[in-house]
Amino acid sequence: MSAVVVYGATGHTGRFVVAELAKQGFTPIRAGRRSAERQATVDDPGSLDRALDGAAAVVNCAGPFATTAGPLIEAALRAGIPYVDVAAEIEANVSTFADYAKAETPVVPAMAFYGGLGDLLVTAALGERTTADEVVVAYGLSSWRPTAGTREAGQVSHSRRAGRRVRFRNGALEYHDEPPSRQLWPFPDGPREVITEFSMADVVTVPSHLDVPDVRTCMTVVAAADLSDPGTPAPGEDGSPDQTFIVDVLVRADGVERRAAARGRDIYAVTAPLAVEAVRRLLAGQTRTTGVASAGAMFDAADFLHSLAPYISVELPARRT
Repeated sequence: MSAVVVYGATGHTGRFVVAELAKQGFTPIRAGRRSAERQATVDDPGSLDRALDGAAAVVNCAGPFATTAGPLIEAALRAGIPYVDVAAEIEANVSTFADYAKAETPVVPAMAFYGGLGDLLVTAALGERTTADEVVVAYGLSSWRPTAGTREAGQVSHSRRAGRRVRFRNGALEYHDEPPSRQLWPFPDGPREVITEFSMADVVTVPSHLDVPDVRTCMTVVAAADLSDPGTPAPGEDGSPDQTFIVDVLVRADGVERRAAARGRDIYAVTAPLAVEAVRRLLAGQTRTTGVASAGAMFDAADFLHSLAPYISVELPARRT
């Protein structure tokens, strides 16, 4: 079976991706700065080229992606192989779409719990439509034990924004200093309090291919509190098996509300089947476009989501007027 390089293979998410690749019959090749089969650093293009030699694809699991994405994509383009990453950093994803708009080799950023899963749900809820008036992706996490990588990426994003908050409104990303607000969100399993503008990578992936002026992501207050608390412990080697999630998507288009939802456990562990299924489809030619594209643009969204069982249970699409 095909060899797939995992850059950042020794990190928390990287280990899940390596295990899932092996489970699916691929040959994972661990690459990174240390404790890897192939030593490579993003400031040494030659080492990256050597790391990708003979590989069919590369999955980048090493943040901050503001630092790693560009060099890894360039190496993948030189090798002529698909690139997938699990970046949740909004600005890093913006740069990927902007800088590699003319790429001919597949480049799929944010192919993870944040950015990829929401984009697939939104796309599936819309069906054949490519326009909407508003999109809301509500994250119903029961808790959040952030990894060291998550915290580091958050610090990078905070610095790049000069401490400001970001949202996608009126067709563009906008930075602002307005305080966060809360509301009760009607999740399918019952209402929970959320922060109404807790922007995640979906504010980049969704409007990258769908014509929608307003994309909003919400986060349960309890999970946001876990993330902001420096004392919240990181997940163990077995992930966060006690963490459950529901991603509830609401799409408004021409006066009609379309709903879709996905349920599962452990946001880090579930990123692995998302990324590996993307690799499988890229190598099998089961794609809808080429070059840089989000999950919803690159793949058949509904079919992709259904293929993730038993990792994720999906409800597509519940409608109400």
